[in-house]
Amino acid sequence: MPLALYLLALAVFAMGTSEFMLAGLLPDIASDLGVSVGTAAMLTPAFAIGMVVGAPLMAAFARDRSGRSSLLGSVLVFAAAHAVGAVTAGFPVLFATRVAAALANAGFLAVALTTAVTLVSPDRKGRALAVLLSGTTVAMVAGVPGGSALGTLLGWRAVFWAVAALCLPAAVGVLTALPARRVRQDTAGRPALRAELAQLARPRLLLVMLLGALVNAATFAGFTFLAPVVTGPAGLGELWISVALVLFGAGSFAGITVAGRLADRRPGPVVAVCGPLLLAGWPALALLAERPAALLALVFLQGALSFALGGTLITRVLYEAAAAPTMAGSCATAALNVGAATGPVVAAATLGTGASGPLWASGALVLLALLVARAGRGVFRVPTTAAVPAAADPAPVRPCDA
Repeated sequence: MPLALYLLALAVFAMGTSEFMLAGLLPDIASDLGVSVGTAAMLTPAFAIGMVVGAPLMAAFARDRSGRSSLLGSVLVFAAAHAVGAVTAGFPVLFATRVAAALANAGFLAVALTTAVTLVSPDRKGRALAVLLSGTTVAMVAGVPGGSALGTLLGWRAVFWAVAALCLPAAVGVLTALPARRVRQDTAGRPALRAELAQLARPRLLLVMLLGALVNAATFAGFTFLAPVVTGPAGLGELWISVALVLFGAGSFAGITVAGRLADRRPGPVVAVCGPLLLAGWPALALLAERPAALLALVFLQGALSFALGGTLITRVLYEAAAAPTMAGSCATAALNVGAATGPVVAAATLGTGASGPLWASGALVLLALLVARAGRGVFRVPTTAAVPAAADPAPVRPCDA
């Protein structure tokens, strides 16, 4: 894989750390800025909504700019937003910086997803995305626990400064490792925006996006509320919360790495195996939550299955949106973040049934995804012999016959 991919993954790591880090910082932020924890918690949905809205807007805005300049600008705006957030004394300013950071993150990820697949041969899109999105999984393993520890030692502002600092080597990497193409070269032979938007309305693409959103919603429904399961039914101390989160992140890294090698030519077996296992795993986690060893093992397994299946579906989104080259990444970004924003809301509604309620909600969301796929003419039944487009062939690979 090209070095540029790993440098893009570094930026994704910084942005992923920022997206997930607030869970452990909210009480400190609320106390420092003189607001309630509930008010401070609004920073999380503000970021997710900014990602969903910002992805298509920023992708359309970046059409007339080179990929390198768009990525560099997004990284610098993201770093600046965190620097301003780190010094502000008012909650409204911090809220505005989170929205600005979300827009920058959305723009970066939308362009990075499209750029990543241009750095490799057309039959290695899945592996390229696995490297890129590994930044998110490493953020779960190291970034979030590290940010939590830094916040405990030095306060929440230090965490914001650390995220801003992480963006600087990523910005240097984007500037030095990505090719500097002229805008005319980037736009040569590219379809008009209206034509790309028409491609995005294809039912087949919308179906795969919906499936990706549902699987990601299930992932974040369970992941967001792992802490009360660990300290509640499992009866473990607070230290074990970090252990569970790291195990989930390690599983997600393993899952997306393995699936990335199969998502291009053999997506069908990945989906056919991971879908039912993921469906069984969430209820099993709820039922076995009182057994710590089983709980921790299943947390790792669910992380692996969730990202293996989710990563494969996002790869299919890019294949289905191949006729919309500058907007394809925004489709994948929007699908991921619709799920990330919806899952915790659905899970929160089940907390009245007990700490394991969100795990059952995750299972229900996976079941809904499988039912949608079945009703959608079998999107999971991808023939393993499906042709991969040649470099000169812009037609997307279809995951199954219509």
